[in-house]
Amino acid sequence: MSDRVFMKGCEAIAEAATRAGCRFFAGYPITPQNEIPEYFARRMPEVGGTFVQGESEVASVNMLYGAASTGIRAMSSSSSTGISLYSEGVSYSASARLPIVYVNVVRGGPGIGAIQPAQQDYFQATKASGNGGFEMIVLAPDSVQECVDMVYEAFDLAERDENPVLVLTDGVVGTMMEPVVLPPMKTDEELAEHRAKFAHRAIVGHPLGQQAYCRPGSVGTGQEAVNIEAAKLYKTWDKDVRVEEFMTDDAEIIVASYGISARISRVVVRELRKEGYKIGMIRPITVHPFPYSTFENLDFNRVKGILDVEMSIPAQMKFDVEHAVHGRAPIKECLRSGGQLLTNDQVMAAARELIKEVL
Repeated sequence: MSDRVFMKGCEAIAEAATRAGCRFFAGYPITPQNEIPEYFARRMPEVGGTFVQGESEVASVNMLYGAASTGIRAMSSSSSTGISLYSEGVSYSASARLPIVYVNVVRGGPGIGAIQPAQQDYFQATKASGNGGFEMIVLAPDSVQECVDMVYEAFDLAERDENPVLVLTDGVVGTMMEPVVLPPMKTDEELAEHRAKFAHRAIVGHPLGQQAYCRPGSVGTGQEAVNIEAAKLYKTWDKDVRVEEFMTDDAEIIVASYGISARISRVVVRELRKEGYKIGMIRPITVHPFPYSTFENLDFNRVKGILDVEMSIPAQMKFDVEHAVHGRAPIKECLRSGGQLLTNDQVMAAARELIKEVL
């Protein structure tokens, strides 16, 4: 492992991907993720990789599809409206079971919205990243260090499952600077091993007369067989659920939050604990698969209320929380959207109001 270095979130994402062995990046500029392609444009030539600025998001995601089809570690990134344009290519990648990695640095919306941070793409990320009902592991970091760690691991997860993986972050984490410990650079030998595992289905040059690989049943009447195979994969993801439980052992009030909103909420939990209130926080780290059991297994004889904190209006993660809680405790909201940031004071006020209502 390297020494700690001070890096911006987007640049740390790109460096982590490079160290994980990413050797192809295609993307198109959009705020607030522009530093990712900018960094890759400098970094890829240094490691023998390829950087392409696509003429659009649609072009970029299809270049990503093509690169991943050869077995190379490939990645792309965008923000919100750009990610919407990725949906067809991501769906194609899921059908073809290609191990693509992509990052969404979320901005305000709907529509062109605002260039400031938001968490309004939760439904898109976890429920409908494209047509056909496919699923992906979706990782949600709350720090620059987690961005580094999750992007580095995302390539392994994608290759393990032969399936897309999404890292869902936001414009705060993407643009802030923090000290991080960078992971080791994958060696050429390690990358060769990764690529060799994909060789049986890589779309590369073949001798005349040798048929290229085509995934059985990926079109026409065989599509259902592919979907059945994928559904079996999704059921194995229980082992991949990740969640932080912060001061929940005796909590009477639970804050549910993820990403940058969880960092804000953690401060509020600490302050209210100093005042003697029994409050804790549950932070989904994988927002898909969602840690339903963590909420389902709460002691609702003790837990009197839940505060959903997210930068989305209307609330989105709240639906998953409600599904797990089954009406056993009231769920209140503390929300911002459209690029408006949550503050400690807003979360504190919402928590105090819930405490007054239920305790």
